[in-house]
Amino acid sequence: MYREAAQAPEVVRQQLQANAERMARLSERLRQAPPRAVVTCARGSSDHAATFARYLIETRLGLLTSSAAPSVSSVYEAQPDLAGAVVLAISQSGASPDLLAAVSSARAAGAHIVALVNAQDSPLAQLADDLIPLHAGTERSVAATKSYIASLAAIVQLVANWTRDAQLAAALQQAPELLERAWQLDWSAAVTHLTAANNLYVIGRGLGLAIAQEAALKLKETCRLHAEAVSAAELRHGPMALVGAGFPLLMFTQNDESRAGVAQLATELAARGADVLLAGAAAAGATILPTEGAHPAIEPLLFAQSFYRMANALSLARGHDPDRPPHLHKVTETL
Repeated sequence: MYREAAQAPEVVRQQLQANAERMARLSERLRQAPPRAVVTCARGSSDHAATFARYLIETRLGLLTSSAAPSVSSVYEAQPDLAGAVVLAISQSGASPDLLAAVSSARAAGAHIVALVNAQDSPLAQLADDLIPLHAGTERSVAATKSYIASLAAIVQLVANWTRDAQLAAALQQAPELLERAWQLDWSAAVTHLTAANNLYVIGRGLGLAIAQEAALKLKETCRLHAEAVSAAELRHGPMALVGAGFPLLMFTQNDESRAGVAQLATELAARGADVLLAGAAAAGATILPTEGAHPAIEPLLFAQSFYRMANALSLARGHDPDRPPHLHKVTETL
């Protein structure tokens, strides 16, 4: 896990160059024939990347984006009308049966399939109308790291091209260097605070919710720590009842319209005695985790990179092997 996560900067650097022409062609096609909606299809870490895609596409393009439920096709054998829609399928392996069933059904229902997949010879790659390779290389750790960051980078590259957003495209070109710097940041305070923890919330909003989801999964996978991802906007709708003195929260906030609200929430939670770890802003009473400033669509990639190094260290501190989580396999064959 440690070695593969450390490779993310070079993966993104190579990916941006290798996919430039593919992205330009796909983006021109999408501008010439705009889809009526985008439907994402993914599981696990890839589904967290899909959350990032939804926020980025809807905020930058104003285009309805929704997550498909693979069971609709694989279990219920229903076929929603997807004519005129783009299905954005995201996968490291491209081999999960229910994902393939959902994508096959979507294609039969008239959708245009865009696959972001690491395994270019996978069944999912063969189903795609447009294939966007992640170029993450072999990923042996059960816990996906570099392939997740590669998925986020590919989504940013697609949206930057699609919208002709020169500022976003320029920011993405800086991402490899920023990822290298994010990898070196000291998040050991989080290890100290979470080594003895039993439960925690991981909080984000907007683009940052995708990182909260990913962090919660990794804490469960590698650290055997029960973690629940919650939107900062949803915390007050019930989950807040669990937050008392000493309750740990890991919070992420990128520098966009959501930042002030998340920072204010962090201040309130710390004031009631919660153990708040905050990345991306400052808040009274919170333990601040250092971050690299960047474009708000790039900052989530940097949060993930710093988090992966911390999660690996936390797993070891809790007496576990981050590369061998129990009961899990690299390819999850959900039926």
